[in-house]
Amino acid sequence: MSEKKTYGFTTTILHNDRHKPIEHGSLHKPIHTSVAFGYTDARQLASVFQGKEPGFRYGRQGNPTISALEDKVSKMEDGVATLCFGTGMAAIGALFQALLKAGDAIVSSSFLFGNTNSLWQTVAGQGVDVAFVDATDVAQVEAALTPNTRMVFVETIANPRTQVADLARIGELCRERGILYVVDNTMTSPWLFRPKSVGAGLVVNSLTKSIGGHGIALGGALTDTGLFDWSAYPNIAPNFRKQPAHAQGMAQLRAKALRDFGASLGPEAAHHIAVGAETLALRMTRTCANALALATMLEADERVAKVHYPGLASHPQHDIVASLFRAGGSLLSFELHESIDPFDYLNRLQLAIPASNLGDNRTLVIPVAHTIFFEMGAERRASMGIAESLIRVSVGIEDTDDLVEDFRQALDA
Repeated sequence: MSEKKTYGFTTTILHNDRHKPIEHGSLHKPIHTSVAFGYTDARQLASVFQGKEPGFRYGRQGNPTISALEDKVSKMEDGVATLCFGTGMAAIGALFQALLKAGDAIVSSSFLFGNTNSLWQTVAGQGVDVAFVDATDVAQVEAALTPNTRMVFVETIANPRTQVADLARIGELCRERGILYVVDNTMTSPWLFRPKSVGAGLVVNSLTKSIGGHGIALGGALTDTGLFDWSAYPNIAPNFRKQPAHAQGMAQLRAKALRDFGASLGPEAAHHIAVGAETLALRMTRTCANALALATMLEADERVAKVHYPGLASHPQHDIVASLFRAGGSLLSFELHESIDPFDYLNRLQLAIPASNLGDNRTLVIPVAHTIFFEMGAERRASMGIAESLIRVSVGIEDTDDLVEDFRQALDA
């Protein structure tokens, strides 16, 4: 396949491994389990360690299997470089570990995945000021900026209430102020949306979710889009300033978050994720169609009090979704009429599985306030718009009629 020709999303990902030689003609990049890499020339070893030429140093900082996945994710996000981590949370934690220091400030959407919210609370306790704002309104983001603000962090579609950040306007604001714009693309995936299109400098993906797709491997990624000027970022250490300006951020992230902190992805997991990634577009097309059909049915039923799904015209940020995303995503949540016990309802479902993951091929459901958001308490949940009866649904690839009927029959019982 020619490097010069431009191919579509799936064709590019499916054949990406073959752009570099693969041992024995394998169609997939093999799983390299070695943690060390030998060189016949000691000078070459030194050159690799000094970053003067490409190569592998030690498994904690990457290996050929992980490198192949990183290249796939870069292609997905139209980025210049990607680093893979052991989990999506490790990728977000790398931002703090490698790029922030005491006295810095960040502005974060208040509508966040529960573990990300918990992480920012920890970061705030270690000397970084964290301002939580309603990121659906760019004015609130702007009002929270200070001279010490180093980054703005948002999710594309918030988990679980599906609020959508004012992505394009926040991107414009960050560009004008020279602030690093970090967008967590997990709930949309690179197939539905590329944050680079709204000016993101770094993109987060939980590879565990839709990119891997099969619920069999943990992983996370940070992708540098090439839009941010790292030469102007004040926290780059002097030894990384020796790198070209465009490479300084990733060089520091690789050293501080992988080499020093050890938040590494294993080669077996990388292989599973890379294989799953090949069908991302196919799976997301199906799951988004299923989600829209399910949300439409639920919204029309009087026994359902509220439905939160960006693909519905009734969603507050539907216009943003229509203008930026291919579809409304595979995540929805809903609240039942107060006369229906949510636990009893969940127990009547025959296909949807009570479980905590997202982006699986199977439809997964969970009572949010009593599980993944229980730890933060009722007051914080209320501030995030999370009702005590909220049910989150990660929609899978089941046959649409079967899935819709399952949720309907649970209402009828």
